[in-house]
Amino acid sequence: MRALELSHPDAHDCDVAIVGAGVIGLSTAWRLREHGLSITIIDPDPGGAASRAAAGMIAPASEVRYQQHALYPLMREAAAAYPDFVARVEAASGHDVGYRRTETLVCASTPADRQELVELREHQIAHGMEVDALTVREARALEPGLSPRLAGAFRAVGDHQIDPRRLVAGLLAALDAPEHREHVRAVRQTAVRLLTESGGGVELADGSRVTAERTVLATGLATDLLADGPESPAAALRPVHGDILRARLPEGAAPLIERTIRGVVNGQSVYLVPRSDGEIVIGATSREDDLTGVSAGGVYRLLRDAQALVPAVCDLELVEVMARARPGTPDDVPLLGRLREGDGAEVPGLILATGGFRHGVLLAPLLSAAAAALVTGDATGMWDTPGADLAGVLRATDPYRFTTTG
Repeated sequence: MRALELSHPDAHDCDVAIVGAGVIGLSTAWRLREHGLSITIIDPDPGGAASRAAAGMIAPASEVRYQQHALYPLMREAAAAYPDFVARVEAASGHDVGYRRTETLVCASTPADRQELVELREHQIAHGMEVDALTVREARALEPGLSPRLAGAFRAVGDHQIDPRRLVAGLLAALDAPEHREHVRAVRQTAVRLLTESGGGVELADGSRVTAERTVLATGLATDLLADGPESPAAALRPVHGDILRARLPEGAAPLIERTIRGVVNGQSVYLVPRSDGEIVIGATSREDDLTGVSAGGVYRLLRDAQALVPAVCDLELVEVMARARPGTPDDVPLLGRLREGDGAEVPGLILATGGFRHGVLLAPLLSAAAAALVTGDATGMWDTPGADLAGVLRATDPYRFTTTG
C-alpha cells in the first residue's frame, strides 16, 4: 500500500482515520472500505506490534481460562465467523492467508498436569465446548512425534489456526486493490494528539494532520492519545509480555507435526503451531515485568517444555526469537466502544478498539465487525455469522466497565 506523505496541517481528510494497523485495525479498515468509506490508516510500522508475534490460534476451547464467562461467547462467535472472513479476505486480496482447519491436541506431561486438564475439560464442556479425552496411544497415532512419556491427551476438534503475518499481508493487499486504491491511504507516522477543534482526526508527530469525521483507535498499548486519569479507559490496560520462537525443519524433512500441539508441562503452558511451509511457532510465556526484550529464562523454558511434548524439537533450526507486549485488561475482555467525556457524554465519532491480549487474532472478525458497525451506525452487512449479537458484544466490551463513568 502506498504511504501518504503529509507535510503541512490539514493535508488530507477522509471519512475514517484508523490509528493502529494491527489485525484489528486493518480488519476494521477493510470492512469500512467495503462499506464505501474513505480510510486513512496511521501506524509507523503496520503489522509490526503484537500482530507480528502472534501465533494465530483460533482456539475458542483450548484458550479457555476460568472465570472469563463474558469472553466465552465472543470467542465462539469469532471462531464461527472465521471461515467466511478468511474466504472474503482471500477473494479480495488474491492472497492465501494461511488458515488451517487442523484440530488441536492438548497434552499433559505429568499426572498432575493431566488432572489439571481433566478439570479444565469439565469446565469447557459445561460451557458448551467440544473437547475429547484421548489415550496417549490414540494421540500418538494422530501425531507420532509426540513423546511416549505423556500422561494424557485431549482433542479440541474445533480449534484451528491462521498465520497472522499472512493475514496482515492479505488485508493490506485487499485495501490496496484497484477498486479501493484511490480511497485508502497509509501514513507511516505516529499519531500524537486527537483533533477535537476541527471536527475529528489526529495530529501526527511531524505536525501534520489527518482530519476525519470518525476516528478509530486500534492502538494496542499506545494509548497516549487518551488523557490519563481514573475515568480514562486506558487506565484499565496493562502490558503483558510474551516470548515467542520460530523454528524450522531441515530442508526436505518430513513434517514434525501436522496439528497444533498445546500442553501443560509441570504446570506451565506451552504450544507448538505448525505452518504449511515447515515453520513451527513455539510460545508463549506471559510475564508482567519491566523487561521489554526477550527473556533468556523464557526462551529456555519454551524450548525445554516444547521438547517434553515433542522430543524432536531439538533437531529444529531456531530462526527467530521475539518478544512483544500484548494489551491486557483486568478480565481479559477487549475494550470496544464509543469514547465519552468526563460527564459521560459520548465524543462524536471517536471509537476505541483495543485490549485483545491473547485473543486479538481470534476475535478479529467479531471486533472489526462491531467497530465498523459503530462507525457506520448500521450493523447490517457487517457480520460474518448470521444472528451475531452486536448488543451483547458491545455490553461485554464496554470500555468504561472498570470506571465510574456512565
